[in-house]
Amino acid sequence: MIVEAYLGIDVGSVTTKFAVLTPTDELIASLYLPTGGRPVASVLEGLGRLRADLPVSISILAAAATGSARSLAGALTGADLVKNEITCQALAAIRAVPDVRTVVEIGGQDSKLILIEDGLVKDFAMNTVCAAGTGSFLDHQAARLRLSLREFSRRALTGRHPVNISGRCTVFAETDMIHKQQTGHDLDDIIYGLCRALVRNYLADVASGKAPRAPVVFQGGVAFNAGIVRALREELETNIIVPPDHEVMGAVGAALLAREYARANPGPSRFHGFDLIGRSYSTSSFQCTACPETCDIVRVMDGDSVLAAWGGRCDKWHIFSEKR
Repeated sequence: MIVEAYLGIDVGSVTTKFAVLTPTDELIASLYLPTGGRPVASVLEGLGRLRADLPVSISILAAAATGSARSLAGALTGADLVKNEITCQALAAIRAVPDVRTVVEIGGQDSKLILIEDGLVKDFAMNTVCAAGTGSFLDHQAARLRLSLREFSRRALTGRHPVNISGRCTVFAETDMIHKQQTGHDLDDIIYGLCRALVRNYLADVASGKAPRAPVVFQGGVAFNAGIVRALREELETNIIVPPDHEVMGAVGAALLAREYARANPGPSRFHGFDLIGRSYSTSSFQCTACPETCDIVRVMDGDSVLAAWGGRCDKWHIFSEKR
């Protein structure tokens, strides 16, 4: 018996996520793995690992890509659709909590706030250049304390008197944290203070001028950290909902879009399949000098063939473009 499904791929700067949904909205497989600065390798590895978890008779009716490297992922996999993260995160949140009003998404290098009204995105914001409101902030501080993220999360829950730590800059936060250690503050209180600092920075930066309203859904890999969930609950003074598959919600949203695409566009998918390890994919970039803009153009190659190119302000080099 053939199992029909839709594939969503979310390639970010820190992690790569996959999700496979059936026509009846069942998530039958998902995968979350580090990008490691090698998005091509992570996509190829992820597809191979995902295939091992799926039925032999799987038939992908459509595939969609999202994330900061969505164009790259779309070109590599032959995705039928490439879409921005805001749309995908919002769709996945509505699937998990139909009456959601606010989506908090915190990843390794970026973070987002999405406001939803009547099932539609009303407003959104993303972090600026500062990383102090993202997962990398916690990674750095946990490494400085020589703690695993799991232990960091556990100890954040036991902090009773959170130490006030500057969260506006990762460097200042580390200096402040060291000072608090030297003055004898309890380590658990310092750890929870760091969680509070991240949340304060997120709200001051990403949520500036916005009005988060319940129900609030917390998505992204940082939602694994119970200390951040606790800090968000206290700062927003409302319950924080963490969906079971919070770490792959971008990929889930992409799979939902793939399903919509397949229903509107009957016919075979362009998806290349799961076994791409043997393909000789590579990426390169160059600066176009055809005009004063001097755009940086990115190309994806399969051997000597150019699969896709993007990055210009005009269509001179565009071989692959987002479908909307």
